[in-house]
Amino acid sequence: MTSPTQRVCFQLRVKPELLDEYIRRHSPVWPEMLAEIAASGRRNYSLFLGEGGLLTGYYETDDDEAAQAYLAASEVATRWEAQMAPFFDGLDGRPDQAATPLTEVFNLHTQLVASGAAAATTESTH
Repeated sequence: MTSPTQRVCFQLRVKPELLDEYIRRHSPVWPEMLAEIAASGRRNYSLFLGEGGLLTGYYETDDDEAAQAYLAASEVATRWEAQMAPFFDGLDGRPDQAATPLTEVFNLHTQLVASGAAAATTESTH
């Protein structure tokens, strides 16, 4: 039996005076870093920037501990995270290792499945 997909969401705060440079560094991200993220098992990865530099990240993975360990051991990720660390307020350590995940309190698909409504919803959209 396969493990369910883990949805991981986290927040960090980008220093306001560095917002433009932070955005520039992500437009685009190094190709070798993109490859490492994918190789770690993270997928559907997005970053969203809000007011005051509030950065919210989201990704899915089958094993977040394994993904974290892979990136912690990656020379490419180590270089990338060393360059990204100065952008964040109140962060001790590498951004990819030190960000605290948020607690998921609602997921539409999970609740639809639990209520038995997922099949009916899927059928009504086709």
